[in-house]
Amino acid sequence: MSAAAMSGRPFSSRLAQFFFATLLSASAITAAQDYPQTPRDYLRLMDANGDGKISEAEYVEYMSRSFLRMDANGDGILESSELPGGHGRPISLREFQDNLRRQFHRLDRNHDGYLSAKELAQPPG
Repeated sequence: MSAAAMSGRPFSSRLAQFFFATLLSASAITAAQDYPQTPRDYLRLMDANGDGKISEAEYVEYMSRSFLRMDANGDGILESSELPGGHGRPISLREFQDNLRRQFHRLDRNHDGYLSAKELAQPPG
C-alpha cells in the first residue's frame, strides 16, 4: 500500500494540499526572482478586485491555475501521468475545485467569507 493510500485523507485533499504547499513555498525556492515573499504578497496576487481580502471565488480561480497548467491535454482531468510523481487516481477540475472550496472554509478562521493575509498564512486546518 502506498504512503498516500495510508494517509487516510482522500487523494483530492492531498493533491490540494500539495498545490497549496507548492504555492506557499515557491518564494523560498525562487527568492532571487520576483516572486511573492509574504502572505500580503500572495493576497495581492489572489485579490482580483483589489479589496484587500480574498473571496472564495478569487481563491479557487487562483489556486486552479496550477491544475490547469498540469492538465497537458486540456481535458479538465489530471490523469495519472499528469500528476506529481506520475501516479495516483485521476482527478477532475470540478473535484479539485470542490476541495479548494472546503480548504478555503477551513482557512477562513473567523468565518467572514474572506481570507485575510493572516488567514492565508495559516496551514489548512
